[in-house]
Amino acid sequence: METEKGVWRPPGKDCGACGAKSCREFLLLVSRGEKVYPDCPFYEETAMDQGTPEALQGAKDVCGQVYDFVLLPLPGEPSARKIILPFRPDLVERWDIREGDIVLGRPMGAGCPIQHVLSVIDANPVTGVLTCHTVGPHRARNAEVKDIQAYHVAGFEGIARVVKNPPGFTLRQFFLPSFCMMQRAHTGVVMMVLAKSTGLHVRVEDIRID
Repeated sequence: METEKGVWRPPGKDCGACGAKSCREFLLLVSRGEKVYPDCPFYEETAMDQGTPEALQGAKDVCGQVYDFVLLPLPGEPSARKIILPFRPDLVERWDIREGDIVLGRPMGAGCPIQHVLSVIDANPVTGVLTCHTVGPHRARNAEVKDIQAYHVAGFEGIARVVKNPPGFTLRQFFLPSFCMMQRAHTGVVMMVLAKSTGLHVRVEDIRID
């Protein structure tokens, strides 16, 4: 969620809860008078005078936990990369899960109650590890979905926008995935930090929601 010259923008999650296929389409429907901002579940009218709620400005999550950085997508990608291991890793080979497939499941054990729709960008048939983008549920409506049901979150990879402390190699830090619908801070161990022209490219592993 962001503002530009006082104009509210949806968070780019493309969740479909407003009835539009994407946040871009939602804004188009608003401009036509077919939708209103409160149709978006992330809209908070009481925060308009400040632009966005504090939790979404990069200071604290919805529970008041301060986080060190926000994890943004790599350039040209829809969300930060999510690295997962299905509870049944053999299904990756058995179901021939590969790049472009849509998988469905819940990150059990990390502390998240939400089922996620994921678009696979890499699948390892030996380890069963999947690298994915989190996408909105609309992507599952007209596509073949492979329901892996439950998975471990092995890590995230993306661009860090520093809020409190920069990512430090091997440190366990609080961070907020920019696409997290709960807007809850996660913790993870920073296992890679690369300074690039596009920002700090980081990988965070051993994920928990504390």
